[in-house]
Amino acid sequence: MSLLPADDRLVLCGDVINRGPQIRRAMELAWDLVRSGRAVWLQGNHEADLVADLRRDDPQSLTRLAGCDTYRQLGGPLCRLWRRRLESLPSVYPGRGWVATHAGFDPHSWQPDLNIRAPFWHAYDGRYGQVVVGHTPGLSVRRHGAIVMVDTGACYGGELTAYCPETSALVRVPGPQPALPPALPPAMRAQLESLQAKPPLLGAPR
Repeated sequence: MSLLPADDRLVLCGDVINRGPQIRRAMELAWDLVRSGRAVWLQGNHEADLVADLRRDDPQSLTRLAGCDTYRQLGGPLCRLWRRRLESLPSVYPGRGWVATHAGFDPHSWQPDLNIRAPFWHAYDGRYGQVVVGHTPGLSVRRHGAIVMVDTGACYGGELTAYCPETSALVRVPGPQPALPPALPPAMRAQLESLQAKPPLLGAPR
């Protein structure tokens, strides 16, 4: 935080939950930034899935909750207290000439889609200006036309990256070096292992 201008507003592109051993701490930090007016926390597919399962409370949802890292770390009562906050998260944040969302937009309806990848990347026609998304970790910030993908896999050992759409400036800090989940697709595991193999970088704009 100290590396960013004090008057900047942070836009957290979702999936703050279900990541790492200190999920509650991450959620509380994000929510404190929202309450202070310093940040906007966008809903990601993990927040949406947790909210949906807490709403339904049927056997299938309870099974999914049992496998949810956030539910396991916080417990049922605290997750239910967080439900209203997670329900209130917006799915889009518009700026001047750009918009941020978690994953992209459905190319049929052009409504936010929290799980989409390639169909949006290939169909986006620039109607919203530059679109800044998370959702898909990579070795660095990537551009696909007017789409900027800013997830650099901090929870998997990559960098934590802040991107300014007005200036294209980047601020990066090293992420932790956690163990990778065992049930990753081979291609994603290879990509994330390469993230962990990168040398640590100083947290400074470049």
